[in-house]
Amino acid sequence: MEQEFELIAKTFMGLEPVLAQELTQLGVNNVEIGRRMVSFTGNKEMMYRANFQLHTAIRILKPIHHFNAKSADDVYNEVSKVDWSQFLDLKNTFSVDSVVFSEEFRHSKFVAYKVKDAIVDQFREKTGQRPNVSVTNPDIRLHIHIADDKATLSLDSSGESLHRRGYRQESVDAPLNEVLAAGMIMMSGWDGKTDFIDPMCGSGTLLIEAALIARNMSPGIFRKEYAFEKWKDFDKDLFDFIYNDDSRERDFEHHIYGYDVDIKAVNTAKRNVRAAGLTKDITVSVQDFKDFQQPESKSIIITNPPYGERISTPNLLNTYKMIGEVLKHQFQGNDAWILSYREECFEQIGLRPSIKVPVYNGSLECEFRKYQMFEGKLKVFRSEGNILKTEEEKAAMAEKHRFKKNREFKKRLEEDEANETGDIRSFKFHAHNPAYEEPKMFREARERKNRYSDSDDFKNEGGYRGSRGFKNKGDFRGKNFKGRGGDFKGKRDFRDRDNFKGSDNRKFDKFKKHDYKNRRFDNED
Repeated sequence: MEQEFELIAKTFMGLEPVLAQELTQLGVNNVEIGRRMVSFTGNKEMMYRANFQLHTAIRILKPIHHFNAKSADDVYNEVSKVDWSQFLDLKNTFSVDSVVFSEEFRHSKFVAYKVKDAIVDQFREKTGQRPNVSVTNPDIRLHIHIADDKATLSLDSSGESLHRRGYRQESVDAPLNEVLAAGMIMMSGWDGKTDFIDPMCGSGTLLIEAALIARNMSPGIFRKEYAFEKWKDFDKDLFDFIYNDDSRERDFEHHIYGYDVDIKAVNTAKRNVRAAGLTKDITVSVQDFKDFQQPESKSIIITNPPYGERISTPNLLNTYKMIGEVLKHQFQGNDAWILSYREECFEQIGLRPSIKVPVYNGSLECEFRKYQMFEGKLKVFRSEGNILKTEEEKAAMAEKHRFKKNREFKKRLEEDEANETGDIRSFKFHAHNPAYEEPKMFREARERKNRYSDSDDFKNEGGYRGSRGFKNKGDFRGKNFKGRGGDFKGKRDFRDRDNFKGSDNRKFDKFKKHDYKNRRFDNED
């Protein structure tokens, strides 16, 4: 039997237990949950399967060297100890991603440069030549992680983030990340034994991920390539066997429904569903949630309404009030799960959640709440022997850190709390316990506003009214503000930088068998 080695599966904050459960079901060994990651051991087949079959992983790393580093020279010397001819040839290109949590290193990009220098110098000393670096499409991807003085150098076996499934043909504003969508569905416990409904489906991510989970289809079936396919020890026959093995797939006897009030979103969702070959399982149509009717069959709702951040509605709080009313009167006897950001929005729903799960959508601190819908009053519901939470759910809730009730309306995570994005080649620096420093543009604008707040230059005593509130053109004209209250126009630059729009655009035609990279599979349609 092939010897096992250490592997790391990375994911989003809050999805670690779901990923650990997936890995356990996959059959790996020594599963341990960490922060935004789960470590495990497995052989080459398990590494291939982890990339191809996991729904909630964003990449799979293979550590090749652990060491202590207190300086840049330590990094250089330790990386030089690795025999890089095992992994690289002169004809190969490579890239280095670095994530650093250390006060010893002032910038993670500098660490990446030291790794690159050590590799290049080793080749130059042995052969007189050096391999090239390619940021956009390297043959070999490396990842170095430093926490304090502990460093781990790994091979990145995934390449592009695993959330980029390959079925997304088009997108809408603020699309839900595929890995987060799959994690939400798995956290709900839905297993395909009831109908599935997303009444605000957007581009259809939750619908497609639900169908993949219901049929137990590998999300990697649509992927163009993986980084491990360019490794020297790549076993093509083994991966072809994994790719074409459909023995794990199962029948799905229920149906998935998606609705949206925006016809453009509905058309986008239909195209994505068609590209995934899942039109037999998923129906998408135009409908306002306020017109939702009680389903005939047992169902579950999982949805991601607007938060008022990247997407809003004319009256956001009324939208959430409407959601609560519809669930109460038109979804009795079923469960609904809602992902949102603002406590103010949840309050408008007006229903008592039975479960609250903290998750992160991009950099937003959100909650995923379960609403168990029943007829009549809670006291009567309980008197009939029903329960809102099982003992297992209560125990899980007790272990989770609750969000602060009085958190700021616009609270963001600091940079060291941000989730890893799909493109890990963007360098990150994370300092320990960083003190937030207000951006200079914000600080200067606020000082100007305070300086003029009591002056005669204000036309309206009610407060700041934008650039028109200044009589003198030479005075500050409020270019960095829009409207009452001094909101910054430029704030879009500070939110959701890691949002992904779209994926590989490989289309699958209906009723055709495709031969892609010498691997054949039949379209669901």
